[in-house]
Amino acid sequence: MVIPGSIQGPPADFLAAVDEVRGVPLRSEVIAEEMPAPQRIAPHAYAMTGDVVVEDDELATGRFILLHDPKGNDAWNGTYRCVTFARADIETEMAVDPMLPAVGWSWLTDALDHHQAAYREASGSVTIVHSESFGEMTDNGSSAQIEVRASWTPESTKGAHAAAWADLLCMLAGLPPLTAGVTPLPNRRGQR
Repeated sequence: MVIPGSIQGPPADFLAAVDEVRGVPLRSEVIAEEMPAPQRIAPHAYAMTGDVVVEDDELATGRFILLHDPKGNDAWNGTYRCVTFARADIETEMAVDPMLPAVGWSWLTDALDHHQAAYREASGSVTIVHSESFGEMTDNGSSAQIEVRASWTPESTKGAHAAAWADLLCMLAGLPPLTAGVTPLPNRRGQR
């Protein structure tokens, strides 16, 4: 119950979850920073953006949002929900592969499994966009992108879910996975 005129902040478990997400070690290629969180989806939310940058080239971009409703949400089947968006340019030859959407989804679930980020109620889509230029734009050639949009109810530490999202960005960017047991070097989080 909120008493009129009083200020009630986010619950302690949500603040702890946000601290977990903020404290996730990221690969040096991933530049992440906080962004304004959506206000109408849940009573409490935290959001960050991330870009995979190699030699000044942005190879992938995305967002990670942690939602919390202490009362629970029937659609989530829980009190927390992770929401993500990730996008990267791909070779135009890849865009015609009918298996690519399933592979894109497996990159997300594999990353979650790799970080032991238990989850349920996963849903989402993988979209492949292929553009061909014509007329005065012929010099632009063709381009293709893959987009992964997903949400799931986390059952484990929220930091593991943010780490999985960062790995998804790296997979979309075409970076090789880190060798087992290798800790990522400190990144330039928040520095653009």
